[in-house]
Parts: sequence; structure tokens; C-alpha cells
Amino acid sequence: MGTVIAITSGKGGTGKTSVTGAVAVALALRGRNVLCMDMDVGLRNLDITLGMSDRALMDFSDVVLGRCDLDRAVSTHPSIVGLSLLSAPMSLPRGVDEYHLLQLLKQARGLYDYVLLDSPAGLGPGFQLAIAGADRALVVSTSDASSIRDAQRAVTEMDRLSVIHLVMNRIQPRLLRKLRTTIDDAMNSAGLPLIGVIPEDPRVLLCANQGIPLTIRGRRGAALACQNIARRLEGERVPVMRIR
Repeated sequence: MGTVIAITSGKGGTGKTSVTGAVAVALALRGRNVLCMDMDVGLRNLDITLGMSDRALMDFSDVVLGRCDLDRAVSTHPSIVGLSLLSAPMSLPRGVDEYHLLQLLKQARGLYDYVLLDSPAGLGPGFQLAIAGADRALVVSTSDASSIRDAQRAVTEMDRLSVIHLVMNRIQPRLLRKLRTTIDDAMNSAGLPLIGVIPEDPRVLLCANQGIPLTIRGRRGAALACQNIARRLEGERVPVMRIR
């Protein structure tokens, strides 16, 4: 059975969707069968991060409401074997609820090694749907105090999950030194074990604008950091990247 991972954050602007896409690609490149499921109803951008813009014709509500089967609704990546996308609807139709989503995820567990749920930021209905069906979660935060506080708030809503890890994203060493903060401070504040530190990297935006998944573009910077997160999800012991 596959593992369902909710990737979330307490607020917008943390780079959560970029992390979701990069980790998913890294897992697929390791030979895993991965489904990326966009849960950000109305603001879906996961297709851009994956380089699959406008390829998705159906979304998860079509499956939940019985309009089509899961295998017909997903879109497979044109060049990365084992990577698929199930998009979000532009609005949440009546009848899409927790029970039916859990049935969808039960089916997906039988077809994929990993199902990555790109949860919307904040604590609204989309967030609640995503965490309801997850086996574990990654909480993405930047180093600023408001982001960490919002990450803490998100964690309090995930008490049913026994495995929750912190991803520190868009880290700028000079800023950390200026603020006299460290990654350890952020871990202590959020109260979570760390699974990855991702540096601020202009290639993230460049790849998104070019429709090229980040983690097929080399082994340094943010790409390497996300590859390391994928390895840790698979149980490997990988040292945390030093950011200079």
C-alpha cells in the first residue's frame, strides 16, 4: 500500500507547491510510482511546477462524484516515468466531502507508492480535507516569525497524524545571521523534527516559468535539497545540507 503525504503550511508564500512538485519528481526519478494531487481548489498551480500546464482535463471532484475512474482522471507526465497529476477543481462542488475523498485515497494507495497532497495554505476546508486522508505530513515554513507561528497553528490541527516533519524553505544565510536566528530555533519554535532545509534559489522560479521540474535540472541548491528530502522519506540517513 502506498503512503499519502499532505504537504502544507500555515500561510501562503512559503513555496509549498514548489516543494511538493520537486519532491514528487525526485521520488519518481528514484523509480517510484507517484501521484501528485492538487488540493488547492480555485488556486491550483501544481501543474505549472510539474511542467504539466493545461494537460489536466479532469480533476479529483470528477472521481469523487463518479464522473470517471481515477485512472482516467489522472494525467501522466510526458517525460518522467511514474509521475502523475490529479488536478483540483476551480470550485468545490456539492457532494465532495471527507468520506468520498477517503475512498479516492484508498484506491490511490493501491495504485501508487506515494500520493502527495498539495494542501492549500491556511486552515480552511481544503486543508481539512487534505489532512483527513493523510498518513503523514510535511509542514513547509520560511524562517520569519509569522511563518513559523502559522506553522505551529497548522500542527495543532493535525493531532491525528503521528508523523509530521518540518521543511525550512527559502533560507537565506545572510538574513539568518542578521536576525541572529538559526534553523534550530525554528525547529524548537515549531516543535517538529526537521526533514529538510532548502535554500533560496532563483532556479525555482526560472524552472517554473519554463515549465521544467526543478529536480531534473541538476544536483545543487534547492534541487539537491528536495532530492535529499525524497531520500529521507524513503528511510535513508542523509546529512542536512549546509547552506552558505
